Amino acid sequence: MIPFLFLFVVSGKSKIKVQLIIGLAVVVAAIIAIIFIVLLVRLKAKSLSSLKSLYFHLTSKNDERVEAFILQYGSLAPKRFSYSDIKKITNSLKDKLGQGGYGSVYKGELADGHIVAVKVLRKSKGDGQDFINEVASISRTSHVNIVTLLGFCYERLKRALIYEFMPNGSLDKFICNQGSLKNHQLAIKTLYEIALGIAQGLEYLHRGCATRILHFDIKPQNILLDANFCPKISDFGQAKLCETRDTIVSMTGARGTCGYIAPEVFCRSFGGVSYKSDVYSYGMMILEMVGGRRKNVNVEVSHSSEMYFPTWLYKQLEKSEKLNLDRIIADEEEEMTRKMIVVSLWCIQTIPSNRPSMSKVLEMLQGSLEALLLPPEPLLSSPAPISLQNSNTTSSVIMQGVRRTFATNSLLDDDDVSSNT
Repeated sequence: MIPFLFLFVVSGKSKIKVQLIIGLAVVVAAIIAIIFIVLLVRLKAKSLSSLKSLYFHLTSKNDERVEAFILQYGSLAPKRFSYSDIKKITNSLKDKLGQGGYGSVYKGELADGHIVAVKVLRKSKGDGQDFINEVASISRTSHVNIVTLLGFCYERLKRALIYEFMPNGSLDKFICNQGSLKNHQLAIKTLYEIALGIAQGLEYLHRGCATRILHFDIKPQNILLDANFCPKISDFGQAKLCETRDTIVSMTGARGTCGYIAPEVFCRSFGGVSYKSDVYSYGMMILEMVGGRRKNVNVEVSHSSEMYFPTWLYKQLEKSEKLNLDRIIADEEEEMTRKMIVVSLWCIQTIPSNRPSMSKVLEMLQGSLEALLLPPEPLLSSPAPISLQNSNTTSSVIMQGVRRTFATNSLLDDDDVSSNT
């Protein structure tokens, strides 16, 4: 009996001891877990604080840079609006006119009843470079064929630009000859006047400003049309300012839109980047206007073959054939059409020095068709950029066929002569 009671007491004490050990282990584990969680939270908070500090430091530096830039213009700078003003002007961003990679454009109304277009830069670069480019470029301009900047908003990442409103929107919706867009087709005379207006605007940017402005993104989407179809060059987000005496400009990376980018912009083997790069984009765009083809896609020449549209046009001009375009051209419009095509073919020459300046483009457009020489045949067989992996090989082959002496002296201006000597 006594041994049994002794075992009972001992086993009872062991059970209590085990329970105490388990309890202590749980408490210690809980304390360790709490300490770990506290340390983790503090570490995360410190990390977030560092990131916030870095963000505000970078934002502050960018703000200072933009503010200094705006201050530099003083009274010449456009009117500055707050973001709350932008919300009022656009009725809380209610009427969207369009959308792009930069953000969205909304219709708005100023306090004086002036109808405007407000471009809200939702995806503006963190350093504000695209914003600076746009304000810097347009603030220096005053021309009937350049869109007018009426004001801007800059509040950290909230950025907007206020432009005069263009009732007819952008040129691109009047180009394509397919489907319902065929009803928007403009007369050749109107297209010719638009081509002239854009050329005058570009000539002003290249020669008329105290500082030369290279646009680098001339395309139908960036040409706005007022109520009378007067063209206005817009969207200076990729523009570059340079001294008028600078023939060649330095650039890191390509700028522009596929189908309109000059060869030298994406491959320096073709030559230096200059205002002639805008001339190339202009030529590609005018060919689109005449042919009604987005980015000059291939034209079907038979049931089994296609040809690059500029090359196809060149062949027709070379044979003096009647232009067989996807539009009805009256006899009196034939000369204007041919003139635009010949000038455009000069503009899209592969080597920059073989392209005319915008002053010469205007001279040719306003002159007689008989006075125009047919340029060399376009050598790039596709509107798409050449693969950079094969660009050196491809460009060297093309340049072998291009480095010939053409009768182009009449197309050269002072900048061309100075760059070639």
